[in-house]
Amino acid sequence: MFHPSPLVARLCLAAGMALVGVYVALSKPLVVALPVFLLAWLRFGIAAIAMLPWLKKPLSEGPLSAHTRWLVFLESFLGNFLFSICMLYGVSMTTAVSAGVILAAIPATVALFSWLLLRERITLRIWAAIAFGVLGIALLALSKSEHLAHAIPAPEADLASKHQLWGNLLVFGAVLCEAAYAVIGKKLTGSLGPKRISALINLWGLVLMTPMGLYLALSFPFASVHPGIWLLLVFYAMAASIGTVWLWMTGLRVVPAAQAGVYSVLLPIATALTGVLVLGESLGAMQLLAFGVALLSVVLATLT
Repeated sequence: MFHPSPLVARLCLAAGMALVGVYVALSKPLVVALPVFLLAWLRFGIAAIAMLPWLKKPLSEGPLSAHTRWLVFLESFLGNFLFSICMLYGVSMTTAVSAGVILAAIPATVALFSWLLLRERITLRIWAAIAFGVLGIALLALSKSEHLAHAIPAPEADLASKHQLWGNLLVFGAVLCEAAYAVIGKKLTGSLGPKRISALINLWGLVLMTPMGLYLALSFPFASVHPGIWLLLVFYAMAASIGTVWLWMTGLRVVPAAQAGVYSVLLPIATALTGVLVLGESLGAMQLLAFGVALLSVVLATLT
């Protein structure tokens, strides 16, 4: 079974979170072209076909215990299914600024869960890294507040105000799901390899999404979808269900979950940079400062 060096493990964690940020930004056209549940169902279906060889049990792994099967289900239910629902519907009911500030709590929440559930010791340096990560993402989110205040029409702003509390609660639910995903993933890496974990939780994601996905597929006009959207969907499926999960689980084999959570600061950074480089969005001085503060947290977490 492959055991990466500490440096390679940290690079995997960084690359995994950065890849999440990239596909989150590039998924905007997909959400416009396809209903959310149908999009998720197709994502899991494409990845399931690609990962069929990964489902086979390696000789180095023992049979799945009942406890491990339960953890695999929870990993998919919380990290794939429930996280997607909380995030997508939460963001639709609150402002992007509020969502960004709430998501800044991911590193600290992962550290707290790691301390409570895994009994990991969290050093002052890691707490400092978490604090800089939270501050960096908060600055990144708040730097967009003025632009959004002018960009959102009054009726939409009124609607967002009415539902903002529920939206914020749903986004915080997504934070809890992401933290649980990191902690459960750490436990799974003790008995399963990254490839098999990726394949198994993706398969559960497909099962959970099938009822709504199949229902929507029966009446959806697939012929109206542009060919470029299908290519983007394949990239999305490969990145979201295969690339990021394998990278994350590979890194977790070596890095404690609390330290791994710090690398989640790269998610909004990669999303913003993809928006600038690919989607033509602007980047201001405050956002550059936010990037610098957030990256400092990654440096602190990487130091040994």
